[in-house]
Amino acid sequence: MFSKVLTSALIAGFGAGLIAATLQLAFLQPILLFAELYEAGVLQHFATTPAAVVPPGYVFDLYRDVLTVVFTALIYVGYALVLLPAMAFAQSRGAAITPRTGLIWGIGGFAAVQLAPAFGLPPELPGIAGADVDLRQIWWGATVIATAMGLWLIAFGQNWALWGTAIILIAAPQIIGAPQPDAFTGPAPPELGAEFASRALGVGFAAWASLGLFTATIWGADD
Repeated sequence: MFSKVLTSALIAGFGAGLIAATLQLAFLQPILLFAELYEAGVLQHFATTPAAVVPPGYVFDLYRDVLTVVFTALIYVGYALVLLPAMAFAQSRGAAITPRTGLIWGIGGFAAVQLAPAFGLPPELPGIAGADVDLRQIWWGATVIATAMGLWLIAFGQNWALWGTAIILIAAPQIIGAPQPDAFTGPAPPELGAEFASRALGVGFAAWASLGLFTATIWGADD
């Protein structure tokens, strides 16, 4: 069983990681490179001469691109190593694991790991002011765990008490609120930050949906 879980997670995670890395290079890296020009002072948001408003296209950088692919693949392998045991446990309790339900699992993972934390801590460009890193990491981790538990109770709970508990778990981190900086500062235009945040969530959604689909498909193919 352990070898099956490990092999399936490696394959599914690597496949989803490649999709995520490709989308990042195509849609996020140009914005990051553009924002770095503001962070370095090469461009200024309120300069007398307006800067270009369209980020440059994809810029090939072998070292940076390879690292992006490798680390993204490793991250999604890690996600698969969490997602797949949860799927297997649910299957042992009678839940059907199919490519269709795998998509739902993937979307749930996206909601827990990226969407819910982004409600309080949206994806940020370089140079953006932020609260203490340790506090943000604690809030992010607590939000992921609480949201995942809440989604599990919604999916598998069988009474209103469990569903009510799920709502409390999902809402609690947002009610408490994410740590915020003392002042909002940053060299890049806010429009660029908004575009980056929306694209980052879009990339995350596609990658997690792929992860759920791949994981369920590979897991089911071995049965």
